[in-house]
Amino acid sequence: MLKAKKILLASHGTPGGRAAERMAFSLCRAGSHLTHLIVVPDFWKGMMGDDWLNNASTRDIFANYVESQLEREVRKHIRRMMRETSRRKIRYDFDVVIGKPGECLVACAKKGRFDLIVMGSKRPKGKTGYRSHMLDEKLFRSLRAPVMIAPYPHG
Repeated sequence: MLKAKKILLASHGTPGGRAAERMAFSLCRAGSHLTHLIVVPDFWKGMMGDDWLNNASTRDIFANYVESQLEREVRKHIRRMMRETSRRKIRYDFDVVIGKPGECLVACAKKGRFDLIVMGSKRPKGKTGYRSHMLDEKLFRSLRAPVMIAPYPHG
């Protein structure tokens, strides 16, 4: 089986992202380097709840709440990944960015020379949560490393 030395993992802790994490771990050996990209989609910036928040101070309080909640979730995800990579003796670093997921993945991939990029598949219709539309031909033409897409976990 393929064992890569330097892997870029795109994951944000969803079921599809966790499938990608498991795939990446199976492709690493002790001493491999795993760079973990976590993208907070930029649509969160506009999530102000303007339909029910009717003054600036209330909007600011709500925006701070959303940001702190996202930060807590990302920190928890990173701590879990740090424990797992440490246990497996995998070198680990991470990059947390805000933006459009596909654009952020391409930019991160260009910064490093990766043997492999691992990511999750589209969330199936009927499953709750954000359904990314980043897996398209334009994305794959922009990446210079091979890409493995972990199937969405069923069951």
